Amino acid sequence: MNVSSKINAFRRTAMTALTKNIGKSKLDQNVVLLNRTEIKRVLVCRPNARLGNLLLITPLIQEITATFPNCKVDLFVKGTLAPIIFENYENVDKAIDLPKKPFKHLYNYLKVWFLIRSQKYDLAINVDQNSSSGRLAVKVANAKYKFFGDLDNLDEMTKSDYEHIAKRPVYNFRNYLTKLGIEKSNRIIAPLNLNLSSAELAEGKKTLDQLVSKAKKTISIFTYATGQKCLSEEWWNDFYKELKERYKEYNIVEVLPVENVSQIGFQAPTFYSKDIREIGAFIANTELFIGADSGIMHLSSSVQTPTAGLFSVSDLKRYQPYDNSSIGIDLNSYSKNDLFKAFNTILNNGKLKVYSKAV
Repeated sequence: MNVSSKINAFRRTAMTALTKNIGKSKLDQNVVLLNRTEIKRVLVCRPNARLGNLLLITPLIQEITATFPNCKVDLFVKGTLAPIIFENYENVDKAIDLPKKPFKHLYNYLKVWFLIRSQKYDLAINVDQNSSSGRLAVKVANAKYKFFGDLDNLDEMTKSDYEHIAKRPVYNFRNYLTKLGIEKSNRIIAPLNLNLSSAELAEGKKTLDQLVSKAKKTISIFTYATGQKCLSEEWWNDFYKELKERYKEYNIVEVLPVENVSQIGFQAPTFYSKDIREIGAFIANTELFIGADSGIMHLSSSVQTPTAGLFSVSDLKRYQPYDNSSIGIDLNSYSKNDLFKAFNTILNNGKLKVYSKAV
């Protein structure tokens, strides 16, 4: 571990220790019950730069704007992806981004914290209760109402999907609102949503039609993932061979990662882009997306393409795509035949009632 990594590890440990009790006190019993029209400015804190983690807060943003339709939302994040992801969200005003490497950009890092304090908000929300930076941001924020992401109602935890990383913040937020006098919503939790425009979708179709036969529908695959989540070249080559054999009536295209690598040696027609919305629009025009747990898997889910997420080491309950036409597949318990049965169900417009044997 290099010096920079050691410093960051120490910083995370220290921040966790310093912030673990922030917001733990109960809501003030004398607080004035909330009038929905009061909430005009909201700060949502998710200081993370990863594509998947930012897409996974889109259900919460949809929940906030459904509850407070006239509010404007600022996002406290890391990196530069948030403005791209939330480009077509009318209620999202701006992203306040922490630098990814605070020690290399100390002035900008400190400037962000002063900015949060100087803005006036009606409500500040921490998305992940385990995020020390998120808890601290809500503590620092100049907001009348502050939600630190915790849950004190065990009934919520009995829900079968409470563990999902996109759904838990919504359940926790709903529970918090009851303490402000707002009746708990029974709405179905919204899916991930990149909110593509019709023009973007049309451009994605144009790109796909230039790459493969328009006479066939298309299955898209993504063979890459980070670390242990990345399945071996041997696995993917065997899988791709069988996929081609079983689905001769479909085009098969590989969406490439930013690293421009392929676990199947570029055997299939390939699509490459560094533009997140362009990639999303391309996948949106395919019939089925197959790939391991990754940001691109969540991107596929966010453009409402039926998505088969291949899980080997990740926590499936936390990260699986969850709309009715998608599936999270535990490769440790699924056979190859099980895989293709699931794909057939999706391609035949069947509804998947069970996402995985592991659930």
